[in-house]
Amino acid sequence: MSLHGRGKALRRNPDDGPSGTADGFGLPAATALVVGSVIGTGVFALPSALAPYGPIALVAFALVTIGALALAVTFGRLSERVPGSGGPYVYAREAFGEFAGFLTAWSYWITAWAGNAAIAVAWVGYVEVFVNKGHHTGGSIAIALAGLWVPAVVNLTGVRAVGAFQIVTTVLKFLPLAFMGTVGLLFVKSGNFGAFNASGTSALGAVSAAGAIALFSYIGLETASVAAGRVRDPRRNVPRATVYGTLACAAIYLLGTLAVFGTVPHARLGSSTAPFTDAVNTVAGGHWAGDLVAAAAIVSGIGALNGWTLICAEMPMAAARDGLFPSAFTKVRGRAGVPAFGILSATVLASVLTVVSYTRFTQVFTGIVLLSVLTAAVPYLVAAAAQLLWLVQHGREELDRRRLVRDTAVAVAALAFCYWSIQGSGYQTVYYGLFTILLGIPAYIWLKRPRTRTAGTGAPTGTPHTGTAQAGRGEPLPAAARGARRAGLPALLRRALTPRHQH
Repeated sequence: MSLHGRGKALRRNPDDGPSGTADGFGLPAATALVVGSVIGTGVFALPSALAPYGPIALVAFALVTIGALALAVTFGRLSERVPGSGGPYVYAREAFGEFAGFLTAWSYWITAWAGNAAIAVAWVGYVEVFVNKGHHTGGSIAIALAGLWVPAVVNLTGVRAVGAFQIVTTVLKFLPLAFMGTVGLLFVKSGNFGAFNASGTSALGAVSAAGAIALFSYIGLETASVAAGRVRDPRRNVPRATVYGTLACAAIYLLGTLAVFGTVPHARLGSSTAPFTDAVNTVAGGHWAGDLVAAAAIVSGIGALNGWTLICAEMPMAAARDGLFPSAFTKVRGRAGVPAFGILSATVLASVLTVVSYTRFTQVFTGIVLLSVLTAAVPYLVAAAAQLLWLVQHGREELDRRRLVRDTAVAVAALAFCYWSIQGSGYQTVYYGLFTILLGIPAYIWLKRPRTRTAGTGAPTGTPHTGTAQAGRGEPLPAAARGARRAGLPALLRRALTPRHQH
């Protein structure tokens, strides 16, 4: 089936949820999903992490932003042809086959729930500005688990609640960050920036190292395409939401980080645990403002967890419908088609990882973040490659020369950015990340194992349920299934009573 046809098949699936109805995400909610998923708690610590490199880190941030925008446009173009849910998984499967689709879905699924664990652990630090100020381990774990399960409950109530919750949390966290990125610029002093390249390494080395940190910021820009089956008018709204959301995040990141660099002295910024708090206190002239920033970080984290909890279920559900993930992920509940199993299983896994992280906080937390970046970069790379392949095969026939050149340049930039992101993750992370991704191969073998036939039906047990070849979709059933339907009751009874070796 063509890429275009596959997108229509996925979109028509009644289990895909309320796409095209009043219950789906509109453009504001879809954009909020992107912004809410991208801007989590990491943005509030980012200036301190970049401070050791000096203002040259802003150059790296700008380059990362260009790469992120190239990816956003690429995902937008792909979603125009494939408006159904699944995002990178759908693109990889159509372009490179089901095994590539499976590994993409597997890698992205790990990114989603492991990233939730990382967000939850970072989120606890801001909550403890107000409660559990002694940082008792038991209290910290309880707070983290609450941060994971509250968004899960919101998601279980349905898409409409998720969209409303995402808009509210995005607005609340966007305002203080926008304040720092606008009003804060008025308080910038050149003496606070320090040496342009404070890393002691070459300019290229400093840009690469700082870029490896900055790229953490943009994971989640593809979330509108992953949940496209739940977006109203996805061909129009998903590309716009992806680009608009990424642009909004880029503006907040660049201007906000610039303001913090210019308002907090460089010597103090590197050791700050709450750089935005220090910057806002400088602007406002008091410590009360720091509590507002902590509150914004809390809202930011819970909003990011809300969006990622939905994404944890959407991609495996699309893969499960094609027989490439366990069929339990296809189970939905309610009129809104809430993927309850996917939400609950991902939240349980994130909860376990969060509890474990508190036994070795620094090592485990850092490892989780780096692993999440690597496992996200692989689906990004495959999606960019899928777009480039389509352009090579069909671009001249379906696009004018100007559009073809533009889209090819964007896809190549996105592909190069993905390679740079993987390289910037470090050798150890690539080693462990590759091992984690390849652990999916035994799962794939299990899913594709020969199926035994159930007595009385003649149908294979656990036959993969494909999202593009189902009864009622206008496509013929396999020969074995057609034969099973023609069998009458006597034949079925005879099969059930005959020993298996005589069948």
